[in-house]
Amino acid sequence: MKFTLLIPTLNEIDGMKIIMPRIKMDWCDQILILDGGSTDGTIEYSQEHGYEVYVQKQKGFRHAYVEALPLIKGDVIITFSPDGNSIPELIPNLINKIKEGYDMVITSRYFDGANSEDDDIITAFGNWLFTKTINVLHGGNYTDALVIFRAYKTQIIYDLDLDKDKSYTTAERLFNTHISWEPLLSVRAAKRKLKIAEIPGDEPPRIGGKRKLKVLKWGAAYYFQFIRELFFWK
Repeated sequence: MKFTLLIPTLNEIDGMKIIMPRIKMDWCDQILILDGGSTDGTIEYSQEHGYEVYVQKQKGFRHAYVEALPLIKGDVIITFSPDGNSIPELIPNLINKIKEGYDMVITSRYFDGANSEDDDIITAFGNWLFTKTINVLHGGNYTDALVIFRAYKTQIIYDLDLDKDKSYTTAERLFNTHISWEPLLSVRAAKRKLKIAEIPGDEPPRIGGKRKLKVLKWGAAYYFQFIRELFFWK
């Protein structure tokens, strides 16, 4: 089983300098920096340190992921944020857990004593509400259905149609935004009754840069997806 560590970046030079040296190259078979067009030196830092870098062409997280798919060498993808919110030392724990036979393993900020130091009242409520909604509507058993820090088999991207524009375009057009695929991945993995596990993982405060979260637009688009999935994807 091969593992690809996929690291989305957009002007994260401060976090990269602190977080990336803590990631051991032998943990994964591939480390791919997926950049959204950084202008702060993130791309140059990554190249200087020998990381494979791909700069996305279309705007938005899910477009970046789809564009990167031809470059993915791993049977398992680990998505990781280098802004300080994800603890790199937990990567081996994810790898060990998925080797037990799981289709997806989530590093949960709210499981078994873990907590988020980056949450505010709005994001904490939103994470709880969205996770609860996925559990109730789609049979999930999550404590954290939205977090980026997770490992999953590459094949399920195709099995769950996460690479298809039709899975996102209605929500994106309605709310004039670009969204990612983690919430939809959680929904469809639950509907398909894939083998899913969580491990606890604290979320430290972000290091430098700017928070990219668009609370209202993303929240509305994701919630629309949750409802739509009741009727339009089997």
